[in-house]
Amino acid sequence: MSTNEQKRLSQEITPKAVFERRRDLIKHAAAGAFGLALAPWFSREALASNAQKLIATPNPNFVLKEESTSYQYVTGYNNFYEFGTDKSDPAANAHSLQTRPWTVSIEGLVKKPMTLDIDALLKLAPMEERIYRMRCVEGWSMVIPWDGYSLSKLLNQVQPLGSAKYVEFITLADRKQMPGLKSQIIDWPYREGLRLDEAMNPLTLLTFGLYGETLPKQNGAPVRIVVPWKYGFKSAKSIVKIRLTEEMPKTSWSQFDAREYGFYSNVNPLVDHPRWSQATERRIGDSKGGFAPKIKTQMFNGYGDQVASMYAGMDLKKFY
Repeated sequence: MSTNEQKRLSQEITPKAVFERRRDLIKHAAAGAFGLALAPWFSREALASNAQKLIATPNPNFVLKEESTSYQYVTGYNNFYEFGTDKSDPAANAHSLQTRPWTVSIEGLVKKPMTLDIDALLKLAPMEERIYRMRCVEGWSMVIPWDGYSLSKLLNQVQPLGSAKYVEFITLADRKQMPGLKSQIIDWPYREGLRLDEAMNPLTLLTFGLYGETLPKQNGAPVRIVVPWKYGFKSAKSIVKIRLTEEMPKTSWSQFDAREYGFYSNVNPLVDHPRWSQATERRIGDSKGGFAPKIKTQMFNGYGDQVASMYAGMDLKKFY
C-alpha cells in the first residue's frame, strides 16, 4: 500500500465501536420526531450496509492480546481477484454478488453427500467468535474477529470414507456477478485444498461473519473458510462446492506458479518467497502508518501448539 493510500485510509478510519454507535444514532434519529424530515436520508444511511447481526459466542481459547484490525481496513483492503486485482476493487465491485439463494454441495469420497442451503449451514452448529491472526503471503497481516464454527462439524455430517485424504474447495465463478473473471490471471473457478487432517483440525473455521455481522461480500460472503496458520490465499471465499478426494487437488495459485505458491503454504518465516523475505510482516492499520516497524512473523502464524504435530518429520522447505 502506498504512503498516500495509507494516509487516506488513516483519515477515513473509524473504530468498530464508533461505527456501531453511529449506526444506532442514525436508526434512532430516523425513528424520532426529529427524523421525520430527514428520514429518507437517514434511511439510506441505515441501509448502506446490508450486514446482519450474527449471534456468536466468544471462544475464550481464541482471544488475542493483540488489537483487532479496524473494520474499515478488514473490509476495505482485500485480495478477491474475482472482483479485481487492486486492494480496493473488492469493496468497490462486490456489490454485484448475490448471496441468496446460495447452496454448498459436499461430495466425493463421503458416505452421505449432501447439498445445504445457507440457512441450513448457519444452523448446523453453534456460532463462535474467534479472533485470529491473518498473514498474507504478500507480507502484510491483520487481526480479525471471525464468526463461524469448525469445518469438522460439517465434514462429520457427510461421513468421510476411509479413502478420503484431501478436501477441495471450489468457489463461485459467475461472469455476470464477478467482473474480475474477465482477466485470465488464473483458470477460474478458484480452487483451494487442504489435507483431510488439516481440514478436520479444530482451528479450521467455516466462516459466516466478522465483527458480529454476516460476511461483507468483499470478504467472501456468504460462506468461506479461514485457516489461520496458512497464508491467506488458502482460505477460500464464496464457496459453492466441497469435494473429498484421494489425490491432492490442483489449487489455483499453485497452478499459476508452483515455485511461488505451494500446496501447503504454511506461514513460515524460515522459508522465503522466491521474490521476498517472509521473516517479517507489516500490520495493516497500525497507528504509526507507513512508519510502523515491521513485526516478526511467527512460525505457523503463532498457532504451532495446535498444528505443528501435523507436519512432524516433513521437510517444510520442500513441502512449502
